[in-house]
Amino acid sequence: MNTILRKSILGIAGLTVAGGLAAGPLNHDTSSTTPARDVAVTTQATAKLDTAALIPHGVQGTQSHIELGDEQTANVKAIIAATKKAGMDERAAVVSIATALQESKLENLGHLGDRNDHDSQGLFQQRPSSGWGTVEQITDPEYSTLAFLKGLKQVDGWRDMPLTVAAQTVQVSAYPDHYAQWEQQAADLVAQHWNS
Repeated sequence: MNTILRKSILGIAGLTVAGGLAAGPLNHDTSSTTPARDVAVTTQATAKLDTAALIPHGVQGTQSHIELGDEQTANVKAIIAATKKAGMDERAAVVSIATALQESKLENLGHLGDRNDHDSQGLFQQRPSSGWGTVEQITDPEYSTLAFLKGLKQVDGWRDMPLTVAAQTVQVSAYPDHYAQWEQQAADLVAQHWNS
């Protein structure tokens, strides 16, 4: 993706660009009204999720998988609950969970000292210095998910993009293709926990 296109997409997403890195969202109000087109949350608890809705473009590349512990499973459920709260659908939950799998393996990471990527923390490795919120906020699974989803909502056509492109447009990672490897596990987790 060329630099001009990336900067224009980031501008649309409400992110500022400094030296090619996303500086975070410009507006942190995660309680804003959700447009009607984003309200596609399944309300019937017994509804079966359609695999085509979870992975509309098919998975890209070799898929990775990790076994989840109790904390990671609780974070999956928190991401799904926040996605529903944001009025977004199952596909948004798949993108969110795949992103968190790549960024933190679904562990709510605090500051890692010398091993830290700048000041990145939480499920999505969001940075307080880039405007994602305070350390307390971005280490709250609901807040960090809503912040990620707010950025995703502002990416025009995110539903029509491969997962890794949608995630990368929000995250601006040094490894833009790495989100793709988690799509199948993320879809499986959404299918398992969306109606639970």
